Parts: sequence; structure tokens; C-alpha cells
Amino acid sequence: MTTNTSGSGVVINAVPDRIGTPLTPGATKVMLLGAGELGKEVVIAFQRLGVEVIAVDRYPNAPGHQVAHRSHVVDMTDPVALRAVIEAEQPDYVVPEIEAIATEVLVEIHEEGFTEVIPTARATALTMNREGIRRLADERLGLPTSPYAFADSADEIRAATARVGYPCVIKPVMSSSGKGQSVVRGPDEIDAAWDYAVAGGRVKGGRVIVEGFVDFDYEITLLTVRAMDPATGRLATYFCAPIGHRQQHGDYVESWQPQPMSEVALGGATSVAARIAAALGDGRLGGRGIFGVEMFVKDDDVYFSEVSPRPHDTGLVTLGTQRLSEFEMHARAILGLPVDVTLASPGASAVIYGGLDEPAIAFENVAAALAIPETDIRLFGKPESFVRRRMGVVIATADDVGTARQRAGDAARLVRPISTSPQADTAAVAAASREPTPQPAAAQDDLAQTRMTRRPPSPAGPPPNAGPPPNAGPPPNAGRPPQQAPRPDVRLQKPVRSGDDPR
Repeated sequence: MTTNTSGSGVVINAVPDRIGTPLTPGATKVMLLGAGELGKEVVIAFQRLGVEVIAVDRYPNAPGHQVAHRSHVVDMTDPVALRAVIEAEQPDYVVPEIEAIATEVLVEIHEEGFTEVIPTARATALTMNREGIRRLADERLGLPTSPYAFADSADEIRAATARVGYPCVIKPVMSSSGKGQSVVRGPDEIDAAWDYAVAGGRVKGGRVIVEGFVDFDYEITLLTVRAMDPATGRLATYFCAPIGHRQQHGDYVESWQPQPMSEVALGGATSVAARIAAALGDGRLGGRGIFGVEMFVKDDDVYFSEVSPRPHDTGLVTLGTQRLSEFEMHARAILGLPVDVTLASPGASAVIYGGLDEPAIAFENVAAALAIPETDIRLFGKPESFVRRRMGVVIATADDVGTARQRAGDAARLVRPISTSPQADTAAVAAASREPTPQPAAAQDDLAQTRMTRRPPSPAGPPPNAGPPPNAGPPPNAGRPPQQAPRPDVRLQKPVRSGDDPR
């Protein structure tokens, strides 16, 4: 086992040289704090590598609970309860998957050498708060950002808008999935935006960031992986192909990969991502894992927006597009194993919303959705639906991003959430009609032109999307002529060595 120690000799980071067997005394144990749909995929990725997984969330039967070896229902904002469950399970690694955590406990157990927090306890504490990460990006690293200010009242927002201008975006400094976010176009909208932000934040009292509006061409998530380089035994930084995405109400509706970018813009994006990911490490082996770095792009200019030190919701598309999904890369990086950022196919994802407020809903038309070529569906298994709650996602692949977006959007619109309560049938239909699954925007011409040849079969077997086995009938793309043109260079396989200062 490769380790780093503090000045007092306490082990603070450890990369295993072996993986134990689950449910035995020698098991390698990982505890996930947060067991939603992203956590569920992380659980599965770890289990495929022989790791014993404990999933923790605030409500019972969360998606990750349904597949973990063990599960706990804990208020993770309660420091006493959080420490108790960690001490009871004694995991080798604690992997936060959400922001609503008593991060002071993670800092304490890190300093005590009790377990390793991924990517680091400091990174977890810093990124749960937009103020901390924005000050790091702007004041310490000098990354390009939109103009911003912080405010603790509607009156302070008014003062802030004098500096950042209109339109501006108001966000709670502590919230997730778009909660509490709004665009303010004039002073008469400030009071409503303040009330909405206070209601949507994760803490009482309310503090917001007021961001100047960036007139961007598109948004991207650059999945950035800090993992061991097998050639050097040191941490290196790897980049996936950029993911484009579209949001409504601050939450992602669809994503696609690869997002076309100019060489200059892509270079700027990788520089920003490398610097922020390295800054969230500890300069040694700490900081392993995947980082979802969000950026705005205008022409060749790139602006840092946010970073999540964990798999990103827009990265669900990698379940179909990459040889290793973001979840598999996260698990590998944490365990000190090599990663692979190969893009296997263009693809897209489209969200399936609940459409109604009710527990234990069902879904109709799944078969019709899956009849669309090269389409897959993930239904998350959340025990309760809300109108705007993400209940599933469609993943589609194709020879170009435009076709993949169309397939994913068509399939998502076909899947219909329904009530399982006879008394609620009428209300469910009405609610679904009020809040239909958002339709993806029409495929952009530049996306439709992003074509690539599928990876040829290797001696070890066919690629993941090679189609059905023999005698199962022709695959959906059987009539598609073979393509001989090389695919665009969307892979960034060469790592940025951690020894090379990316700043």
C-alpha cells in the first residue's frame, strides 16, 4: 500500500496494492455519503471491482441503498450521527456524493487518520459552498469568471447589481440541482429572487451569490480525472471529451458528448480544469477521483462556473459514450487503478421527470422508447416522485451527436410516469400534462456534423455497442454503410503530470 503521512506520522492518504473480498475481514470498504442515482452507479462500479460498499442517505430505499452491501438512513448534516455511522462501519474510504454533509466531521476524521476522505476533506468542505470555490477560483487561481458579489439580504443584492449589472443570476451559496436559482432582469424582481433563494438553500438565514450574466454560446462539463499514472506511480490529470448540456431552472435537461470546440477554447478549458482539480488536492496522493468542471464558452473564451469533486449529472451520458463511464473512472481513481478516457461513440442523454407528486409511481411506454435504435434507459428507483424530480434518464448513441440527441429526446418523451393509486389517476394525468418532460432543443448544425467512426472490434471481442448477439436479428444500424473516415480527435489521453505545475 502506497501512503502519505502528516508531520505527526498519521496516515492521511493510502492507495491499496490489493483489493480484498467483500464481507470478509480483509474487505476493502467504501462508504458513500449520498445514495441517489449517481451514487447508485458508483456503488455498482465499486462492486464490480470487488469492493464492499456501504451507502448512506437521509431517506430509506434510496437508489444506492437498493444495490449496496449495507445501507444506513442518517441525517448527514448532524455531526454526531455522521461520526457515529463512520466509526461503526470503519471504512477505508469515505466518498461524499452530495453537498449537504457536516463537513467539519470529515475534516476531523481526516486529521485523526481514521479514514481517507475522497478527494480530500478540504475539497469536500470547500466545494459545498459556492463562496468558497468562487474565491478559490478567482482570488487564488486567477481563473476567468463572471463578475460576482455576495449578499445577505435583498438590499445587499440591490447594491451588488450596481456592480455586476443586469441581467444577473441569483443563487444560494449552498444549494444543488438548481434549487433557489433565478435570473433577475431588473430591480423589481429582486425581492422575489431573494425569497426564492432563501427557500431553496440548504441552510437557514440565506446567503447568495449574485453573478453577472455571461452571454455564452454554450455550456460544457469537462470531466477531469486525477488518477495514478501507472508509468510513474504519481498522480496525473486526464480529460474526457467535453460534454455539452442544456439547463432549465438551473437543472440539466439534456447533455451530449462530444461538444464541438475550437482548439483554442478546448485548450483554455483543459487549463482551467487542470488548475482547479490540482488545487483541490493536497500535492501528494490526495485529490484522487473525478471532478465535474462546469464552464461557459463564448467564441474562444472560457469562463469557470462551478466544480463538483464527484461524478456529475451531465456525465450520465458517459454510460453510453465512453469505454469507462464517469462512475467507473471515479472508482478506479480512488482505488489507485489506471483509468481510460476513450470516447467510444457520440451520444446524448435526456432526463425523465416524475411529472407528479406521489410515492411509488410506475412508467408506461418503456418498450416503445427502447425500440428506438441504440437507446437505453435508466429508471432510478426513487421511492417518491415529484413533478420536477429526476426519476430516470435516456442514453442514446449514434454516428453523430445530432442524431443521438434526437433519439434520446424522442425516447424520453415516450416514457410516461403514471400513478399506481386508483384514486390518484385523474390527478396524475393532470399533473403530467401541466409539467411535461422538457423537449430537447433542435439539434444544432455543428453538432449534427460531429461524426466519428465507431471503434473497430478488437481481438478481445466486439466494442460495447456492437449490437445483439448472433441469431438475435439484425442490429438497429444494420443498414448503415460502413464509414472509413477517421473520427475527430476528441480523446485527451496524454495526462498532465501532477509534477508539471498546471498553473
